[in-house]
Amino acid sequence: MSKALDNFPLATGLSRLVTPHIDDLVAGRDPEFLHQVTPTTAELLKFWFQQDYCDIRQLNFHEGQRAAILHVIYAHEVLGVTRLQDLYEAVARDAMLDGGVLGEVTRDRHQHPKYAAKMATGTGKTWVLNALLVWQYLNKVAAPDDSRFTSNFLLVAPGLIVYDRLLDSFQGKMVDGERDFSTSDIYKQSDLFIPENYRTQVFGFLRSSTVTKHDIGRKVTGGGLVAITNWHLLAGVEDPNFVDEDEDDAVTAPGEEVDAKKAASSFLPLTPGTASGNALETLDRRFARGGPLQALVDLPDLMVFNDEAHHIHEVKKAEEVTDVEWQKSLLEIAATKGSKFIQMDFSATPYNEVGSARNRKKQYFPHIVVDFDLTRAMRAGLVKSLALDKRKEVAALPLNFKAERDEQNKVSGLSDGQRTMLRAGLRKLQILENQFADVDPDKHPKLLVVCEDTAVTPHVEEFLLAEGLAQDDVLRIDSNKKGELKPKEWEPVRERLFNVDRHSQPRVIVSVLMLREGFDVNNICVIVPLRASQASILLEQTVGRGLRLMWRGNPAIDEKKQETRDRIAQRLEPTNFFDVLFVVEHPAFSEFYDELLDAGVAGEVDDDADDTPATGDVMNVDLRQGYQAYDFEVPIVIREADEELQAPVLNPRTFQKSKYQLDWLLQQVGEGDRFASHDAETGLQYGDYRVDGGVMTATGYNDYLSRMTTRISEAMSRNITKSAKQYKEFSRFPLMQTFRPHLAGWIDTYIRHRMFGEEFDPMENENWRVLLIEDVAHDIAGQFATRLTELESNQTSTDWLVDHRWTSEVKTIPVSLAGSIEVTKCIFPRQPFPLRGGGLERQFMEWLDQDTAVEAFIKVHEYRHDFVRRPYLKADGMPGQYSPDFLVRTDTDVYVVETKAQSALSDENVKRKKRAALDWCEKLNELPEEERDSRTWSYVLLGEKTVKDWRDKGATPVELLEFARLRPIDTATRQRLL
Repeated sequence: MSKALDNFPLATGLSRLVTPHIDDLVAGRDPEFLHQVTPTTAELLKFWFQQDYCDIRQLNFHEGQRAAILHVIYAHEVLGVTRLQDLYEAVARDAMLDGGVLGEVTRDRHQHPKYAAKMATGTGKTWVLNALLVWQYLNKVAAPDDSRFTSNFLLVAPGLIVYDRLLDSFQGKMVDGERDFSTSDIYKQSDLFIPENYRTQVFGFLRSSTVTKHDIGRKVTGGGLVAITNWHLLAGVEDPNFVDEDEDDAVTAPGEEVDAKKAASSFLPLTPGTASGNALETLDRRFARGGPLQALVDLPDLMVFNDEAHHIHEVKKAEEVTDVEWQKSLLEIAATKGSKFIQMDFSATPYNEVGSARNRKKQYFPHIVVDFDLTRAMRAGLVKSLALDKRKEVAALPLNFKAERDEQNKVSGLSDGQRTMLRAGLRKLQILENQFADVDPDKHPKLLVVCEDTAVTPHVEEFLLAEGLAQDDVLRIDSNKKGELKPKEWEPVRERLFNVDRHSQPRVIVSVLMLREGFDVNNICVIVPLRASQASILLEQTVGRGLRLMWRGNPAIDEKKQETRDRIAQRLEPTNFFDVLFVVEHPAFSEFYDELLDAGVAGEVDDDADDTPATGDVMNVDLRQGYQAYDFEVPIVIREADEELQAPVLNPRTFQKSKYQLDWLLQQVGEGDRFASHDAETGLQYGDYRVDGGVMTATGYNDYLSRMTTRISEAMSRNITKSAKQYKEFSRFPLMQTFRPHLAGWIDTYIRHRMFGEEFDPMENENWRVLLIEDVAHDIAGQFATRLTELESNQTSTDWLVDHRWTSEVKTIPVSLAGSIEVTKCIFPRQPFPLRGGGLERQFMEWLDQDTAVEAFIKVHEYRHDFVRRPYLKADGMPGQYSPDFLVRTDTDVYVVETKAQSALSDENVKRKKRAALDWCEKLNELPEEERDSRTWSYVLLGEKTVKDWRDKGATPVELLEFARLRPIDTATRQRLL
C-alpha cells in the first residue's frame, strides 16, 4: 500500500522532536531543550510557556502559537540550520525523495534560514511574529557576535490594511495625528511578550528604531531597525508615477509581471537619456525611490517577516516560471547576507493552485514548519464555528447567478440570485442583532458582502438601501484593480472601518478584494460571497474575515459555545449562535466546505434555524429590585502617606538548612557546564555560564543575587488592580522595594553561612553555579517568601485610609438557564454554576438560600469582581492570583468561602491561597468597626464531603461556616503550612 503524501514534512518532523519536551517545559521540569538554546532563549521560553507564569496572566499563547514559536526556535538554535536543505536533512530526509522536492529545496532562493507558519485566520499570527522578533533582538543584544541573531527586521504586508495593522501593533494607534506607543499590541500585552527585566530595553528599541515605508533608508536608527512596508515598495511600484493605474496593462495583482523597463528604472535611480531625464528634480525623485531597497541590501543581517506570504508565489507563464517582483527584491536583499538573512513567512493559505477545473490542486510552500489549520482552530474554540446557510430559495437558484450585464458586457444590475442571497444574509443579520442585544447591547453583529467586481458594489448598495437600510448602515469600500485604495481615499475610511465592532453602524460592509486580508474585526457574523471565482485561496480568505471571536471571557457563553462545537461534531444544528459564522453560500461552491463538513467542524442550517434562539438559553440577569438589601460592601485598605514602615528584621542564620547536600550538588554542576570569558576592550564573549537544570540564568554571583532579590521582592509587592490611581495608592510604600538592599544582604548571608550547614564560598571555583539549579533556587525563594509574608503585616500607621467597593458595581451578568438557579438572597435573581463539575456550587447556593440566618450571598465573578482577588505566593515562590467562590453575610459576620473537591484540599497551592485569604480577613478585622459595617470577616474552605455530611444531618450552612472558619494560628504552625 502506498504511503500517504505528507504535505508538511518539516512540520511533522519538528513536531516529533519538540512535542516530547512541551509537558516538561510547561510544568517547569527543565527539559533538555532548554540546555540546547541560549540562556536568553531559555528565559524567554519559560516566561512564555511555563504554567507558573501563565497562571498570573489573563492572556497566553495557545497551542498553535506555541508550536510555531518552538518549531522555529528549535530549527534555528538546536538544529542550527543555515538553509532549507539543512532542515530537510535534519527532520525530513525521506521527503526530499518525493517528486521535485530535492530540486526545489536546493535552489538558490532557499540558501538561507527559511520558515513558514501555516496558521488559520484569526489564530494570532501577529503574536507569533512579535514573540520571534523579541527572541531575535534580545539574543542579539546578549551576544552581538552570534550570527544566528539580528536586530534588523523587515515586516512586509500585502496591502494597506495589513500595513496599517502592523503599524498599530508596533507603533500604536493614531491619536490626534500621532501614533501612541502605549496603545501598541506589544506594549499592551507586554506581560505576555517580554519579561519585566527586559521591557525598558525592548520598548526603547521599538520606539527609536521602528520606521514606516517612507522612512526606510532615510531615518537614522540606533541599535537596529524595524522597517514596516507593503509589498509595493519592494516590487518597485510604490511610486504612483511608476505604473499608471488607468492603463490597460496596469499591474492587477502581486503575481503579475511588471514591465521590464519600468521595473529596471525603479531599481536604478539614475538613468541617462531624454531631455529632462537628468533634471535635478527628476534625479532626486528617482534616487529617493531606489534608496529603501539599497538600504536593506546594505544591512549586514536581516530577518524578514512576510505577512500573508501567499503573495510571494511564482508565476508560470508560457512554461517559464518567474518570481514576482516582491520575491525578486527579497532575493536581492538576501544575496549579500548568506545565512544572516532569515525569512519567516505567515499565511493561512501558503500554497499555489496549479491545474484547472477538476484537476486543480494545491502546491504548498516547501518550508512550512508548523500546520495549525482551520479544523484544529475550530475544535479548540479559537475561532468561530462555521455554518452554511442552506436556505431553500438559495438552493433553488440557477447555477448562473452572476450580475446582469448589457451588450457591452458592463454590469447593469444584480441578478435574481444575488438579490435572494442578499435578502437571506439580511434576514440572518436581523435575527442576530435583535437577540444579541438582549444579552449585551454593546455587541453589534455585521454582514460582509464580497462582490465579484467593483462594478457590482454600487448596485449592491442601491439594493440594500431599497430594502430599508439607512445610508449610514452601509459602508462600501471600492478599491482599484489591485485591491487597493489611494492614500487620500483610504484615510477617511480607515477609522470607520476598524471601529465597526464598537458601533451599531455600519451594519453591512460591501467590498471586493481589499478586505480579503488583514480586515481583523470580531463582529462579522454573516458573509454573503457574491463572486464567481472558485479558487480555494480566495474562498478561504473570504471566510477568514469572519472567523475572529466576538464573545470572550464569559463562562456561561463559553459553555454554550462548547455545546455548539459538540453538536456540530455530531452533525446536529446548533441550539445557539454565539460565535457562529453564517455563510450564505451558493450550492455551486459548496465543494470548498466539504472537508470542514467531513471533519465535523462546520455545520449546515436551513430555514428552520430562523426559529432557533441566537442566544440559546443564555439571558442577561440584571440587579433585582431592592438589591441594596443583599449588596456587599468590601473594604479596600489604602495606606496613608504618613504611614510608617517598620523595617523588616530577618536573621538568615536561624533559617532552615537546605535539604540538598553541597557535595552532591557540586558533582551535578560538573556536568553540562559552559564557561564564559569576556574581552574587556571589545566585549567579545567566548562562552556562557550554563548549568543543566537551571531555573535562572546569570553571568556571575552578584548578578544571581540581584535576580533572586528582584524575583522575591516583585512577587511580594505585586498589587492586583487595573486602576492607575489605585495602584499609585497601593504602592506608595512598597515594603520590599524600599528594603531591597537589605534583602540582597540577607540572601547572601543565608547562602554563605547557613544554607548548607557549613561555610560556603560562592566565588571559590565558581561554586555559585549550584544556586542556579531549579530546586535549589526554589528553596531559597520559598525560605524568604514565607518569612517576608509574615513581616509585611508588621507595619504601623498613624491612621487608616479605607475605600469601599460594592458587588453591585457589576450591573448585569449573563447566565444560561440550564447553568443557573433562581435565588432570593442575592443582588441577582439568578446565580450561575458550571454545567460540568458545578454540582457542589449549586447545592451550596440552594442550601444558603434556605437558611434564615443568611442575610445575603453572592457567587463572586472572577473577572468582574476583580477587587476581591488576592495575590498569593505559589509553592515555588512565583506570584499568583486567587478569587474565592462566594461571599456570605449574616447579622454579625461576612464569610469568604471557597468550595473544593475533597481531593483538592491537600494541594500545596490551595493551602497557600488559604493563607492569603486568612491574612486578608485578619487585616480587615483590624479596621475600625465602622469601616467594616461592624462585622467580622472570616475565611472558610469547604470540601464536598463536608458540605454533604452537614446538610444530610440537618445542620444549617451558617452552623457549618462558623465551625469551619479558619482561625489565626501560631507562627510555628504557619511555617509548617507554608
